[in-house]
Amino acid sequence: MIMRALRVKNGELGMKDVPKPECNENEALIRVETAGICATDIEIVKGYMNFQGTLGHEFVGIVEECDAMPGLIGQRVVGEINSACGHCDACRNDLPRHCPNRDVLGISGRDGAFAEYLVLPAWNLHVVPDEVNNNSAVLIEPLAAACEILEQFHLSPSTPVLLIGDGKLAHLIARAMTRSFCLVEVVGRSESKVRRMKGHISKGYLNASPPGQKYPVIIEASGSPSGWRTAMKAIQPQGTIILKSTYSSTLKFNPAPLVVNEITVIGSRCGPFKPAITALNTGLKVDDIIDEEFDISNWEAAFKKAQEPDTLKVLFRFQKS
Repeated sequence: MIMRALRVKNGELGMKDVPKPECNENEALIRVETAGICATDIEIVKGYMNFQGTLGHEFVGIVEECDAMPGLIGQRVVGEINSACGHCDACRNDLPRHCPNRDVLGISGRDGAFAEYLVLPAWNLHVVPDEVNNNSAVLIEPLAAACEILEQFHLSPSTPVLLIGDGKLAHLIARAMTRSFCLVEVVGRSESKVRRMKGHISKGYLNASPPGQKYPVIIEASGSPSGWRTAMKAIQPQGTIILKSTYSSTLKFNPAPLVVNEITVIGSRCGPFKPAITALNTGLKVDDIIDEEFDISNWEAAFKKAQEPDTLKVLFRFQKS
């Protein structure tokens, strides 16, 4: 069977007819219903990770085949994107996201979700509760990355937190922090994006943090080296910077201020899906960050919309064939 897939090759993005994937005994075949365009997808087209294949790692779909876990067949699921080997030291120590032999859905070594079907290991999948709609479910993967902060670092209620960034991930972080009753202030570049955080932040600033003010905790999620510089200026002695950004450009780094001021830096990447699913199932609203939905056949307009300065999230819809 032939299916449609949005694939990148040597920096060129295009819709291709490709064979429907086949799953092995440990994998599930999933019919994709909804998928989200992420900033990472846009960077991959520009050459990030040198990935060649089908893009997309944020999805919700229906399991059609799964020998390993037949109970999943017919279930609506989302999937953790790191496919680990299961045998190395990292896997044996319950760190599959750090498996050196892993492939990553739509990012490294495994075709992704911008297709009618995808395959993932059965143990990567999580059933979506009926109460959570597709537009929220498709955001579980990035919401899990936001929730990872709370898994890594204890934030007491009323802790002042400065969040640097105003993109999709920053919006989800603000929502996750608000559920922990933290006092979140944000520094962003887009007035409209910062305005859309209303109800989840206590204050918002454009392009710079408040002069002279210092924070015990800073979350850097801007994706730009300028965000790191802002964090270094605004962190108080013995404070903690939680680093979500991965920078495509070179960062000029001087560790001396970290040493002198005894600053802790925590790298934070993917996160556990269960807390994210629980948050959505108990009332956390996230689908208001979605700007527009497109059929996958209209992918050029979708990618154009996703790259507009004030856009937060664009989704692909797949018609059942």
